[in-house]
Amino acid sequence: MSVSRFNITPDGPDCSRFAAGFWRLHDWKLSVSERLALIERYLDLGITTTDHADIYGGYSCEQLFGEALAQKPEWRDQMEIITKCGINLLDEKYPDRHVKHYDTSKTHILEAVDNSLSNLNCGYLDILLIHRPDPLMQADEVAEAFEILRTNGKVKHFGVSNFTPAQFSLLQSRLDYSLVTNQIELSPLALASMNDGSLDQCQQQRISPMIWSCLGGGKLFSDTSERSIQLRQILRDIAEETGAQSIEQVVYAWVLQLPSKPMPIIGSGNAERIKLAAESESIQLERQQWFRILESAVGRRVA
Repeated sequence: MSVSRFNITPDGPDCSRFAAGFWRLHDWKLSVSERLALIERYLDLGITTTDHADIYGGYSCEQLFGEALAQKPEWRDQMEIITKCGINLLDEKYPDRHVKHYDTSKTHILEAVDNSLSNLNCGYLDILLIHRPDPLMQADEVAEAFEILRTNGKVKHFGVSNFTPAQFSLLQSRLDYSLVTNQIELSPLALASMNDGSLDQCQQQRISPMIWSCLGGGKLFSDTSERSIQLRQILRDIAEETGAQSIEQVVYAWVLQLPSKPMPIIGSGNAERIKLAAESESIQLERQQWFRILESAVGRRVA
């Protein structure tokens, strides 16, 4: 099987309906050959869009991915590489930093992209995202950095991550082309983006949001609160009703059904779980099943 493809904005870029997330690549402790096998598994399922960030794994995950890609450079043309910048962590690599902070200055963005291109072993990025809102962000300066990167061919498209609708609109107002996505958190355990206008803006602008932590970072399976226990039972019931093989398939199907056409990020290094996630695209929830999940997630009637 192969997941579908779609344009995350009317004018592109063309992406897979799911993205492969490599946030935990360092934690998985994979050899180069094992990393290659993982990437190939995603590609075999048609999941060609890959999600990264410069800070992941203490500034190590991009390099780990790039080491694998260097063994199969022909794969670069088969994938869409997305990465993020704008967060500065405390790390021994940067001894002059004394506080974790944001940096969306032109200088930092340009340097971060050069570092990411080197670490990822690729000549260009398909999409660059500003990782988090920066209270000191100068929208004109970010737009200037984007234009430089676009002109010199280092980045094809731009977007943001975790931006409010107002912050998104501010940056968009400085650009002559469309931001292509807002990567936001959404799961039955994290519903803020469903109510703060983020998803509404995506639908209004006809851009598809990327969704991180669809499974609540694992809390969906481990949280022992009464509400989470009841939610898992509802998910199990609906899995049985729909023929889904797991409750995580039901959650992915629930996210996919949103009218903003989201792209869920699969943050797993387990081949079977990746396959199950991809297969969730074929699961169609009835409207009442969808709302049963929402009702259980919020712990009250929603209509």
